[in-house]
Amino acid sequence: MGSRLGLRLVLILLVAVVALQVAFQPVRVRGWRPQWQGVALRMNLGLDLRGGSLLVLEGRDSPTTKATPDAVDAAMRVIERRIDQLGVVEPTIQRQGTSRIIVELPGIDEPERAIRLIGKTALLEFVDTGAQRLPEGARWSADGKTVTLPPPAPGQPAPAPLALPKTVILTGGDLRDARAAFDQTTAEPIVQFEFHSRGGRVFEEFTGKNIGRYLTIVLDNEVISSPVIRDRITGGRGVISGGFQSIEEARDLAVLLRGGALPIPVEVVENRTVGPQLGRDSIDASVKAGWVAGAAVVGFMVLYYGLPGLLAALALGVYLLVVLALLVGLHATLTLPGIAGLILSVGMAVDANVIIFERTKEELRAGKTLRAAITAGWSRAMSAILDSNVTTLLAGVVLFLLGSGPIRGFAVTLSLGVLASMFSAIVVTRVFVDGAVAAGLGAALVRVAGPVAR
Repeated sequence: MGSRLGLRLVLILLVAVVALQVAFQPVRVRGWRPQWQGVALRMNLGLDLRGGSLLVLEGRDSPTTKATPDAVDAAMRVIERRIDQLGVVEPTIQRQGTSRIIVELPGIDEPERAIRLIGKTALLEFVDTGAQRLPEGARWSADGKTVTLPPPAPGQPAPAPLALPKTVILTGGDLRDARAAFDQTTAEPIVQFEFHSRGGRVFEEFTGKNIGRYLTIVLDNEVISSPVIRDRITGGRGVISGGFQSIEEARDLAVLLRGGALPIPVEVVENRTVGPQLGRDSIDASVKAGWVAGAAVVGFMVLYYGLPGLLAALALGVYLLVVLALLVGLHATLTLPGIAGLILSVGMAVDANVIIFERTKEELRAGKTLRAAITAGWSRAMSAILDSNVTTLLAGVVLFLLGSGPIRGFAVTLSLGVLASMFSAIVVTRVFVDGAVAAGLGAALVRVAGPVAR
């Protein structure tokens, strides 16, 4: 019995140490040498805590498409892929009404660049213009029948529109990948692209049949390059060059091409910046509320239950470490509602201990010995604990599936808190109580139960 109890205590200590390392990472190993780097919670913070940008986009009708709910949903998926390319940590993207999209970008350093990339339609087309080379900046009309040429010099009248129907050979949807790079000969920024297998076959066949003619690359009806085909291009690879002022512009185009084209035009109708100071004030107030709530719970347990309450408080510490480690390990984003769910789950974590202790007191008053009462108390409390926690978990699942943004953050922290609280009450507290009995502290454990059999 003693060796098994010692093993369980060691395992709980190991769980606590691992959880502490995952959540706070106080020690980092460099060159097989551990280095202390301080205790700080390594968690992603939401827009309301870290600051950032909040954008409201609205889908617009175009001559060829309508801003239907399905089209807005498709636009949301494209926007999400583009934001992922930007490297924004845990953005929130949700639909509002039938045609609006809310985008939260926590901690973003370049909101204007994000707006340009998110709102750009980015419809890439490879157009057969035959013997006609088009200058950069020329634009096709919405009906795709005429091309407006840019003025040759400032102050001079623009030339007459050119009648040239748009003959699309391939689109950005046929691309497998696109990456920014530098031309090895000229050192100019370029975008290297690669087609899918079908697109590669079409590209190879077209270039083989049209040597000496022009294949114009068009983005959102604007010409960005009009190279001449000098040979059959095999392998489904090509290069977009010219017109890039910097490597950043090339990277932005590559991001747009990898994310795909928006099915409908979108317009930024609101752009609001949340400062980090507001987030810091919110964190400070939430931490203060958490300390007050934790102190109240621990104080009640110790005053009412004595040593068992103190052991439950120690188990509560393990519970908090496990919850924070789970949140960090799952790369969850902590928001104000998430902190509220975490504080709420602290009280729920103690609820299971209260049920267990009350059941144990009943068994002691019935005349059972201490060890028998502990075993029976934990066993009798299991059904009530499972019922209450399962119903809370179901509510958390419903909130996660049907909610969005901060509501889902609340559901995640609440659900993880419930699961960790069951582990804390059923396993950790039981091991601590068994350890107290083995240490000869049985009298202190039954002090609050009244007259009992020893």
